[in-house]
Amino acid sequence: MRATLQGVELSRLKWQSRRGLLENDLVLQSFYERYEGELTPERVEGLNTLLDLGDNDLWDLLAGRSELDQGAGASTKAVLTLLRAC
Repeated sequence: MRATLQGVELSRLKWQSRRGLLENDLVLQSFYERYEGELTPERVEGLNTLLDLGDNDLWDLLAGRSELDQGAGASTKAVLTLLRAC
């Protein structure tokens, strides 16, 4: 069984996920509602990579208007797939 994120670490990640673009916030909120109990270190790594993007770049990815670079890691691709499903 993989370790999942809990408590203070989860709260910190949610706080860092706050965005200036409402659409991103809504998708991320839905993501946490569905998957917060399944946030493995690999998923957190992928999520952090996405959160490092600017608001408009992130929204373009979430809306399917752009795709990740070919060099993007498997965890980032997996989290993007989950986010798009939200």
